[in-house]
Order: sequence, then C-alpha cells, then structure tokens
Amino acid sequence: MMKAVQVGKRLGLVGRRWTWCYMAVSLAVLFAPALHAAPNDIEPDTGWVILQKVQQAARSLDYSGVYTYQQGTVMQSSRVTHLVDGTGERERIETLDGVPREFLRQNDSIQCLIPERKLVILERRRGDRFPALLLGDGAGISGPYQVTKTATPGRVAGRDCTVIDVIPNDKHRYGYRLCVDPKNHLLLKVQTLTVDDVIVDQVLFNSVVVGDKVVASDLNSAWSIGDWKVLETSKVNIDLAKKGWRIPHPLGFQTISQVSRSMRAGMQVNQLVMADGLAAISVFIEPIDTATESKVVQGVMQKGAMNVFRARIGDYWMTALGEVPAATLRDMVQQAEYVPLSVHDQ
Repeated sequence: MMKAVQVGKRLGLVGRRWTWCYMAVSLAVLFAPALHAAPNDIEPDTGWVILQKVQQAARSLDYSGVYTYQQGTVMQSSRVTHLVDGTGERERIETLDGVPREFLRQNDSIQCLIPERKLVILERRRGDRFPALLLGDGAGISGPYQVTKTATPGRVAGRDCTVIDVIPNDKHRYGYRLCVDPKNHLLLKVQTLTVDDVIVDQVLFNSVVVGDKVVASDLNSAWSIGDWKVLETSKVNIDLAKKGWRIPHPLGFQTISQVSRSMRAGMQVNQLVMADGLAAISVFIEPIDTATESKVVQGVMQKGAMNVFRARIGDYWMTALGEVPAATLRDMVQQAEYVPLSVHDQ
C-alpha cells in the first residue's frame, strides 16, 4: 500500500504543515499569564488568548535552535533561525538529515532550495511553521477544542515549560499536548494525540536560544544559488462550487483557500484547503489519467498523524490529506458530489 508521504510527493507536497514546500501543513499550542488561574480550568476565551500569545512569540522573538520531528518510525531534525528587524521577519530552516533542503523566508516570501536540482521554488504566502501554530486567523478554536493546563510542569531542551492539553470536543480531529516556555510563551514541544491518548507524532526543540544570543549570520544560506533555476509556483483562485463540486466540511472547519495549481505535464489540479484553527485538510481534485489509472491506490493510507483518503468521483480522483483521523477524511470524500455544469451554465 502506498504510504501517505508518497502521495504527498506525487501531489507536490511533503509531510506536515511545517515540513516542506506547497503544504507547510504547524501544530497546536498555548500559554499566557492567565494560566496562573486554577490549574485545570481555563475558559475557552482565555485559551484563545493563550494561542494568540504563542503565535505572537513565534513571530516576534529572535530564536535559533534544532528541533526534531517524529512521525511514526520516521525522525527528521532541522535547524531554525528566526530574526525580526527593520525589514520584518527573516527565517532560515535547514534539514540536518536526509535529503538536503533549505527554506529562506522574508515575511511572506519563501524560497525553497533543492540543491540536487539546483532549483529555487518561490512561494508568496504566510510561511508559519513550528514553533508557530495557528492556521487562518484561528479565531474559531474555542468551539472544536477545550484548553486545560496540567498541574505537573514539563522540561524541554533544558527549559522548564508549562504543559497544556488541547482536547477535541468531537471525533473529527486529534488532540494536542503542548509544552510552552512560561517566560516568553515560545512553544517548545507539541504532541499529536488520538482519542485514546496515544501519541501519533511530535515535534520538539533539542536546543534553543532566545534573544540577543541569536547570530544574524546564521540566516545566510549554505548554498550559492546565483546560477540556480528559479521557479515560481503558479496558482489561480477558483470557486469549486461554481465548477459543480459540493464538498462537505467537517464540523468546525472553514475554507482557507481554493486554487488551481499547475502540476506535472501541465495538468491542472484543484486544491481546497480548510482548517479549524489548529488542524488543516487539503482536498485535491485531478482528472483521471487512463494510462496510470490501474496503478492508483484508493482508500485510506496513513503515516503517523497524516492520513490520506482517495476515491474516484466521476472522471476525477479526489484525494483528501490532513492531520485528522482517517474517518474524517473518508466521510468527507464519500459524501462529496460533482454535478457537471451544462454548457448554458458555464
């Protein structure tokens, strides 16, 4: 059975939100002064304020460190350097094992460096990854989740941290356990949990420095890219409903974007991205290629917290991918409908 990560590569994306080009699909997190209240009783609005503080810390602090992402039996470490100056945010992320990759960000402009192809992929979008967490404006999380602070403190990368549980109110999403620096609100660790409290993946700092100890020269790329090919991803905003698609959203999920992307051999693939503030789902719709139809894997595929569900709808493949339970994706795809527009309607 094809692994979910292989499906991601085929669609031009790899791994989780903070992991690599096209779908930098960050995780959940929390902490704020309000946590000095009763240890296990945080009101939803207070939880939202906590999330805002953690998000703001990821965007406004100077920090540098090495973090490890574990998904099932796969582990990958990366180094991040983040600085804020008169030009705004500057960030560099480099993988430390596996295939070399670098990601250079200046505010909303991202360069994804692929050394073996001497290629730079440009994207212009908000590029938040760990230790950031919110998707969209994140304002609706108080509905799908409850936020509670545990009584026992944690420790990550030599730093004490406040442990916070983000508990889903239904079966459509996972829960999260977060470890947040109580002094500066920086997220140090996040684990994704099933309803049975089983850890399905996690990302955590192994080492981190904050403030004036961060060295600006660490933002410089390890590669000389002056003669590399530059490719800017092309996408066009679309309205899938006007194209005849009816795609149900799981409770609490709102549409973030609808675009058409040019993929391999010039094929246009429609993409819908939805989020509940913490979790994200991408839905890809592509015409069926009769030459490769028999090789396409249908049904559920899984890798850690990342699930994929693919099914045929008319003359199209619909593939839903996200860090949500497989049943959430299955129900959504199986309930989706396509009603081709007549010539008169187009």
